[in-house]
Amino acid sequence: MRVSETCPRCGHLLSRYRNPLLAVDLIIEYQDQGVVLIERRNPPYGWALPGGFVEYGESLKVEVLGQLHSYSDPRRDPRQHVITTVFVARGAGLLRAASDARRAAVFPPAEPPEPMAFDHGRILQDYLKVRRLWRSRSGEETGGKKN
Repeated sequence: MRVSETCPRCGHLLSRYRNPLLAVDLIIEYQDQGVVLIERRNPPYGWALPGGFVEYGESLKVEVLGQLHSYSDPRRDPRQHVITTVFVARGAGLLRAASDARRAAVFPPAEPPEPMAFDHGRILQDYLKVRRLWRSRSGEETGGKKN
């Protein structure tokens, strides 16, 4: 969408594109204990999937099992229109919060803490519908052995 704005310094009329921002969120199956959620340090507060805005030139560096879905509802983030693509990944090692996370913890995906930020509760509900398939892909349903 093209929008016109006035420069606050010189008063010149500027034209620019107003586009949604892109984000990536991860459903991390953590050591067969549940999924990783972070408690947000900044507004909007609540628990959320790990992830965030995609910076120019940035790529994803985790063991990704695949893409779950993309979510584009303009109301999913109260700050602005954000489109997120959700990936399913496997996690191990030391779990710790970083950047805008107050803390990180593992929860059963069917019992997330309240309140959930954004539409991440809905994303977890969508994931629960197909979780068994994802876990069998990663070998978790078969004791680490892929069928």
